[in-house]
Amino acid sequence: MKPVFSVVLAGCALGLLVTACGGGSSSSTTTTTTTTASAAPAATAGGMSAAAPGDGAKVYDTNCSSCHGATGQGQPGAFPPLAGNPVVTGDAGKVIHIVKAGLTGSISVNGHAYNGTMPAWGTSLSNGDIAAAVTFIRSSWGNKASAVTEAQVAAAK
Repeated sequence: MKPVFSVVLAGCALGLLVTACGGGSSSSTTTTTTTTASAAPAATAGGMSAAAPGDGAKVYDTNCSSCHGATGQGQPGAFPPLAGNPVVTGDAGKVIHIVKAGLTGSISVNGHAYNGTMPAWGTSLSNGDIAAAVTFIRSSWGNKASAVTEAQVAAAK
């Protein structure tokens, strides 16, 4: 009786794991927004805290990596890669706008189509956090682009 119980228990655990990881038959999309604060956050004009220099990796990890991946590789068909993405390394104003205002609809990156939804982070992250995250993605995974300032983020509409 013990071996049967172990097999049933292992089967249930595996079923729960597969379902929790998206292997179930139903499909749903959930977006979780989490902001981070530095040990000593700097106040901004809007009263929100700004990320300390170098906190871009932490902001990215907390808010972006679940869709775009820990190494910026994205998810095929849904979320584009940030590594080697010409939009990320091109005009800073464009990537700032995407992060602040979000993006919906089909897009093509490096010849591949993506049709996920990018949430608008401008209402939940400070301009400093957005600047830190955008600077991080513009200089990570082989990307080589200039840093973004909090003033550039504030000026973006």
